Amino acid sequence: MLERIHLEIIRAIDQTGSQTAAAERLHLTQSALSHTMRKLEDQLGTPLWQREGRSLRPTQAGEYLLAVANRLVPQLQHAEDSLRQFARGERGALRIGMECHPCYQWLLKVVSPYLTAWPGVEVDVKQKFQFGGIGALYGYEIDMLVTPDPVYKPELRFEPVFDYEQVLVTARTHPFAALPHVRPEQLADEVLITYPVSPDRLDIYTQFLTPACIAPRQHKTIETTDIMLQMVASGRGVAALPRWLVEEYATRLPIAPVQLGPQGIAKQIFLGYREADTEVDYLRAFVELARGA
Repeated sequence: MLERIHLEIIRAIDQTGSQTAAAERLHLTQSALSHTMRKLEDQLGTPLWQREGRSLRPTQAGEYLLAVANRLVPQLQHAEDSLRQFARGERGALRIGMECHPCYQWLLKVVSPYLTAWPGVEVDVKQKFQFGGIGALYGYEIDMLVTPDPVYKPELRFEPVFDYEQVLVTARTHPFAALPHVRPEQLADEVLITYPVSPDRLDIYTQFLTPACIAPRQHKTIETTDIMLQMVASGRGVAALPRWLVEEYATRLPIAPVQLGPQGIAKQIFLGYREADTEVDYLRAFVELARGA
């Protein structure tokens, strides 16, 4: 009774907003799509959609079927892609989602030797998952998530692979550069430069400024690490980044890392993946390689 085409249709209608657009996406005629869904509704004995003006809204039964479709269709597509890769003599694909801007530089150190060790595995890195990677893992959009802030959920596993310290970055001529560490109140007169991420997901706020009820004089956002550190080097503000990254850039820019508070801020990079993929050998190999990076 319930077939894959029904699940694909209900997803397409939800994503496009109309039967016409859904039919175009699925390469069906509108009449064929409408007939297929009417037949299913007759078999189920309940409507799946109700019309509101020009748009369609799922009924309670439709919402349930849509949730099933959003869970199953990506898994089927992923399985088909993997089988096609096996048929071509390939091992599979490892789609990596990034949930942290500076982690990209760290990831490059892992990907290069991994590609050499696993020539039959395709690797794709997606940077669009800024703090949305959990849904991407569940939805089979990615196979692995790189994040400093794991969110433990059923059916997912997170493993720490790299320890680092989050530090303040200043120009070498800045008075802070000569200090053993800075206190939160010292940043009250500073321009703080960060990635375009909500403050409640930034360690400089959650673990340093906010607990002390301190806010910087100004908060600017910049998307790229290179431009951010150029701004810091020219005395336009301070930033907070991993110490290892700052030390790499310090070889070519006049910047300096300064410890945040007397205890510092210790962080880890985690790799998250689905529990069901625990025994995938090329995924496990990536985790083990990342531990030694």
